[in-house]
Amino acid sequence: MTDHLTVVDHPLVQHKLTLMREERTSTAVFRQLLREISQLLAYEVTRSLPMDTKTIATPMKEMEAPVLAGRKLALVSILRAGNGLLDGMLELIPSARVGFVGLYRDEETLKPVQYYFKVPDNLSERLVIAVDPMLATGNSSAAAIDLLKEAGATNIRFLCLLAAPEGVARMKEAHPDVPIVTAALDSHLNEKGYIVPGLGDAGDRMFGTK
Repeated sequence: MTDHLTVVDHPLVQHKLTLMREERTSTAVFRQLLREISQLLAYEVTRSLPMDTKTIATPMKEMEAPVLAGRKLALVSILRAGNGLLDGMLELIPSARVGFVGLYRDEETLKPVQYYFKVPDNLSERLVIAVDPMLATGNSSAAAIDLLKEAGATNIRFLCLLAAPEGVARMKEAHPDVPIVTAALDSHLNEKGYIVPGLGDAGDRMFGTK
């Protein structure tokens, strides 16, 4: 673990990730596991949210009780696979504002191509958590963070299920101010830019497409 990268080694996270990696795991089970693991990862990535207090009345007495401070945080899904993490996180943080960044990877160049961008207003006043299951080459993730910064975001965290060393290095070079939270740092990328040992294409496994 470094300031830039946090690997969540909680036993439940690691167990669910193993089930997701297995080739024989069905689409339905994969989707459910992703929803569950996203909530566990969300717990970690929101650990240092700013807090305030308010006066409430319990059945016993009045007290000063802790509450979240500031504007609602923004969850930004990097389409399409990011939606799998987004769904679970919204169950945990239902008041969060939601944005979408549409990027696909050109299979020849491995470079990201943008096709959609819609985010909440006042990003400069919100914690922004960008979510994408796979941090592989890091090109799409870095491009998404570029777009978020152009839209005014200054306090950004990146949440992924799996990361490759190449992607972590690319993100650290491009955005050293953006901490990464992941469930695992895998070995390397193959010649097609897929994470090894990984779990295959997260979007295909989540949506049942090939």
